[in-house]
Amino acid sequence: MTDNKRIECADGFSMSVQASSFNYCEPRINNAKAYTAVEVGFPNSYESILAPFAEDMEDYTGTVYGFVPSQLIVDVCAKHGGVVAGELPPGVIYLKKV
Repeated sequence: MTDNKRIECADGFSMSVQASSFNYCEPRINNAKAYTAVEVGFPNSYESILAPFAEDMEDYTGTVYGFVPSQLIVDVCAKHGGVVAGELPPGVIYLKKV
């Protein structure tokens, strides 16, 4: 198991996106070929797409977000102009800045 590098988007938004047997993801195993849901951690600002999945709804930047559908990660990245740095788990489309 390795930790993915934090995602950074074109507009400065960033978040950690992880998937393993230790994370809130689906499937909840190490080294899956594709994850349908992932764990997001500690975004640097409030993101309405992620908000319903927040573990602590009083601290949106200091919490984790469990079982976030992989497609929503793509939607978040698109909303913030695409990815300029970082890594995503298998099965999550890496939407680069164009």
